[in-house]
Amino acid sequence: MSQGFGFGGSSGFGAPVKAVPAFGATVPVFVSGFGAQKPERAAPSPVLGSSFTPASVSTSSSVSSAVSSSAQSSSQTPQTVTVPQFSLASAMLENEWRKMEWGEEAREKLLESVRSFKPASESVSEARILLIGPVGAGKSSFISSVQSVFSGRVINRAMVGSSSSTSFTKKLRSFNITGSREKADEPMALVLCDVMGVGEGESTGLTLHDALSVIKGHTPEGHQFSPDQPVGVETEGFIRSPRTKDKVHCVVFVVDGSKVGSYAKSFGTTFQHLREHISSLGVHQVALVTHADQVCKATGSDISQVYRSLTLQQTIEKAGALLGMATSYIVPVKNYSSELDVDESTDILLLRAVDHILQYANLYFLDNSD
Repeated sequence: MSQGFGFGGSSGFGAPVKAVPAFGATVPVFVSGFGAQKPERAAPSPVLGSSFTPASVSTSSSVSSAVSSSAQSSSQTPQTVTVPQFSLASAMLENEWRKMEWGEEAREKLLESVRSFKPASESVSEARILLIGPVGAGKSSFISSVQSVFSGRVINRAMVGSSSSTSFTKKLRSFNITGSREKADEPMALVLCDVMGVGEGESTGLTLHDALSVIKGHTPEGHQFSPDQPVGVETEGFIRSPRTKDKVHCVVFVVDGSKVGSYAKSFGTTFQHLREHISSLGVHQVALVTHADQVCKATGSDISQVYRSLTLQQTIEKAGALLGMATSYIVPVKNYSSELDVDESTDILLLRAVDHILQYANLYFLDNSD
């Protein structure tokens, strides 16, 4: 069970939080050029979820000067002191709540790990990963972003829509990620599968039946989904006896970190219902929280601060509650969207997510080995 997050103490994960002045505390204010100080009462602490910008504090006092033998008192000119702005929405933890290596060396290590991945099964040459999530969560953007990492430049391989209410992807599309050590255009052992987004009801998006048909390997490549035309034996190209290579080896749930607290309750029910059926097939599941750069100001300016952000930590907790999934299965990412060039820290987050996914895909092969 997740714990509450107090301010000025510690978070639910035990990492200390930078202190915020409590109401009634004193803040030293310099009022003369000689260093004399006068305590001022601090403004009230901010409440959870609010941003606090106190008004300037003015002080006026008479300070005796001892510069000359004929000490004379003089009235000091009022000075304006601005108390720093505090916002719980951008609070940072002293230590990372999940250990992460950054820098070029870490990036190269992750690149090598993903490039050298080989399924723990002789019957398949690649891991098929299915991305499932609400419309606009960033599934297609994640696919393009991963390919961008290995291409060394930002590209949009998976078509991405601009609407958040209608699914741009209507078909089953499988993308072989390219960028092996030998050749830039040679595919690696990783295939990311994109499908129609999940709606608030089965009439507005991917249905449970069709999702399971894809996972079981029955759905042909390029099949166009329609809620009123479920995948079946009459479907053109239907795979009657799918082999291991046709099946999905890991399912990745994708949710928008900037919206995770505002998704309709029906999404939670849909996700958990899906997870029950997927688990019964022996397929492992993980999750991505996208738009990590939009969760708080700190991650927006420096994405390498994701694991020091209290707000992102809480967002991961909310995603876990929505999906009915332990937070250890959930990783944050930032997809490339408006950028023209790749970024080291963004690459590291994306590569760490892929490495995380492949570890669970390999468990499928180990669990189903002869």
